[in-house]
Amino acid sequence: MPETLISSPFGILRLHEAGGAITALSWTNQLRQTPEPPTPLLTEAVSQLSAYFAGKLTRFDLPLDPKGGDLNQAVFRAMLDIPFGETRTYGEIARQLGTAAQPVGQACGANPIPIIIPCHRILSAQGLGGYSGSGGLETKIALLKLEGSFPFLL
Repeated sequence: MPETLISSPFGILRLHEAGGAITALSWTNQLRQTPEPPTPLLTEAVSQLSAYFAGKLTRFDLPLDPKGGDLNQAVFRAMLDIPFGETRTYGEIARQLGTAAQPVGQACGANPIPIIIPCHRILSAQGLGGYSGSGGLETKIALLKLEGSFPFLL
């Protein structure tokens, strides 16, 4: 499975591709690039992520293939529909999908492509909720600040 690394404001990210789609984004401590040159898709993904971190991209345009069951897929699609700079609650997404908030939270935690599939834009009704990416809530807050979507944290 082709992969590449990208240095970001949130640490070193590893992007994975399979079948012509991005399948995973994870944090790593690895500092060296894999010996294979990145594929055109991974090169484009790095370019889009760099533009996002620089505040110049508000919507990713990449083929994605996140693994997960039907509910997870529905939650992933709902997250992708949340515009840059906006948030939703677990409950709002649950009502939209006709399910409970807890499975929505579980799907957010199972998101294999964080940042690109913006699980950081989902909040609890009483506050931040959780974040499964490296750095936990600190990273979630930083992503929300980057997007200007959590004004009282700015």
